[in-house]
Amino acid sequence: MKVLVAYYSRTNVTKKVGDEIAKSLNADVEEITTPTKYGGKLGYARAGRDAMGEKIIDLEDLKYNPSDYDLVYLGAPVWVGKAANPMISYIKQNEGKFNDVKFFATAGSQDFDKIFKQMQNYIGKSPQKTLGLTTKEVKKGEFKEKLQSFID
Repeated sequence: MKVLVAYYSRTNVTKKVGDEIAKSLNADVEEITTPTKYGGKLGYARAGRDAMGEKIIDLEDLKYNPSDYDLVYLGAPVWVGKAANPMISYIKQNEGKFNDVKFFATAGSQDFDKIFKQMQNYIGKSPQKTLGLTTKEVKKGEFKEKLQSFID
């Protein structure tokens, strides 16, 4: 099975999870980047504003076409209760190109259902599985068991 792991990560927490998934599955990795900068205090505020409005933004050039993969893992941090808008923009840019999907997300709290529903609405299909991890779990490396269950 051909697998792609596509994620956006502002603080490298989601990146850590995405890279672990890719390593476990020997999958290709699409790290979504944007010309819009979300670093620092100003970027944090911009991220919140853009996420609240579900603003579709430009993305840097992508390497992979999701339609070439049997399964695509889509990962994003949670911004103000929504999926980070670079992920939503990625989904919109690749509309109709996803075969099967799994969603993963990272956040300071544990309220993930809302963003998984948001991603599902944009993609137009239900994920095979979802995984929500807190920033604390990821930073402490306390997510391997949950990750393995998600991958299987």
